[in-house]
Amino acid sequence: MALRDVVAIVAHDFAAFELGVVCEVFGLDRTDQGLPGYDFAVVAAEPPPLRSGQGYHFTIDTEHRLDRVASADLVCIPAWRDIEEQPPEELLQVVRDAVDRGARVLSVCSGAFVLAAAGVLDGKRATTHWRYTDVLAARYPAIDVDPDVLYVDTGQIITSAGTSAGIDACLHVVRQEHGVAVANAYARRMVVPAFRDGGQAQYVEAPVPLMRHAGTDELAGLLDWIVQHLHTDLAVEELAKRAHMSPRTFARRFREVTGVTPAKWVLEQRVGHAQSLLEQGMRVEEVARRAGFGSAATLRSAFARERGTSPSAYARCFSGQTA
Repeated sequence: MALRDVVAIVAHDFAAFELGVVCEVFGLDRTDQGLPGYDFAVVAAEPPPLRSGQGYHFTIDTEHRLDRVASADLVCIPAWRDIEEQPPEELLQVVRDAVDRGARVLSVCSGAFVLAAAGVLDGKRATTHWRYTDVLAARYPAIDVDPDVLYVDTGQIITSAGTSAGIDACLHVVRQEHGVAVANAYARRMVVPAFRDGGQAQYVEAPVPLMRHAGTDELAGLLDWIVQHLHTDLAVEELAKRAHMSPRTFARRFREVTGVTPAKWVLEQRVGHAQSLLEQGMRVEEVARRAGFGSAATLRSAFARERGTSPSAYARCFSGQTA
């Protein structure tokens, strides 16, 4: 199905940025530049004027109602106002009907919860904002939730992570429909990357994991010490000596207290510390030394595995400098 007709469905307490992303990609007329144009409409799922959410305090009006979705080749759900609220059945049925007739559906951020409630994600891989992936997976076990990616395209249904990941997903659709050159032209006009490396993991807040019995366990002081000495040898044998335990007893007790192995816990602290240093503009080699990786190659390998991107790409994104 060629992409000609696109709609964005919004309700009260809509997310302005997510709606704006869809409008920017599919609603802006670029035909004077030789680029594709779409028959685009913002559709009200509830009686307008629709009030914005997130404290923006403005309203929008639109002449289009849910019956307008029947002709759309691409149906976009910019976000849903409350992941704890069941969307209206009329909206869910419109989504089901769109999928049944072969239209593509794209969600941004919490819009995935609308698709999930409609049942169109069952048996499929999907994503949403990293803050909500655990909730989505627990509430809808039939969905294969991927928390690490910026977007997932199953062929007919595209789900994307929070906020700007919607740009990535929309440009992906343009790239599929019209090719790389057109998608690149869109990206240049929007002053955004045509394609971003890595996934959501590089954006997830990664605080020091709390102990299950914080403040009462004999390992409390040791965990604090580890965080202050990430650049040193933190092998299990060395940590066990410091804790006055055998390596076997220490490994068992550590997992009971933290929920993970000592090696996994230390690795997460080192990667998190590396992120902080990269955000300060520090060179990769120095970051590797201070975070306890020993070499830039080891840091790059761990960073790619744990965060889905490279230290240099992360630094460019979060420090404004090239690492």
